[in-house]
Amino acid sequence: MSGHKAREGGKTPAADPTLNQLPQTFVVKYLGKRDARGLWGIKHTRRPVDSMVAAAKGSKGQPPLVLPLVKLTVSTDGVKLTGTNPSAAVSGDKKKRQTEVTVFHPIETISYGVQDLVYTRVFSMIIVRESEQIIGAGQNMQHPFQCHGFVCDSRNSARRLTYVLAAAFQEFSKLLKEEDEDKDKNSGCPGGQTKKRISFKKFAIDLRTPEQIEQDLKQPESEA
Repeated sequence: MSGHKAREGGKTPAADPTLNQLPQTFVVKYLGKRDARGLWGIKHTRRPVDSMVAAAKGSKGQPPLVLPLVKLTVSTDGVKLTGTNPSAAVSGDKKKRQTEVTVFHPIETISYGVQDLVYTRVFSMIIVRESEQIIGAGQNMQHPFQCHGFVCDSRNSARRLTYVLAAAFQEFSKLLKEEDEDKDKNSGCPGGQTKKRISFKKFAIDLRTPEQIEQDLKQPESEA
């Protein structure tokens, strides 16, 4: 499977053409990040999201977290997060409080995105960290997948964010294909290394509604 994979559900870009307009910016609360165990699928965001929500609500005697507001901008290049310096709020430094911190996730490092089926205002995405390692069991182990969670102002906003990121994936895949076709024409070597680069870019956005996802999860697996 290469390029963009999407499952339809709810309002579509055909019904709302603005969903395909890029870039688009959303104001969200950053829920946090947790390690994920896989590249795609609600099963790999379910536990991380539960953990982040529990931490945000306060658990084990800890007070609820004050989630930072961030601007999340989706473009064909990736996802940019812009917010104020979180340490400044703690220190009370008014000058630093105005400092903006930007984190950018290139689109080729985002492997999956979905509106959560339990917390329907939450959108989560899995980031692939190619070089990062964690220490465990006395040895280095590769753990490249990380789930990031965002709380939108409404269920519809989370839905819209899902579709907009899908549009970015689709446009990026299209640009890659056109770029590599041009390279093949110029080099006279169709099907060369550039084709491998396209096949490596794999994205999955689940565009089903939370209700549809939940219903699908309840269905017994077939042996097809």
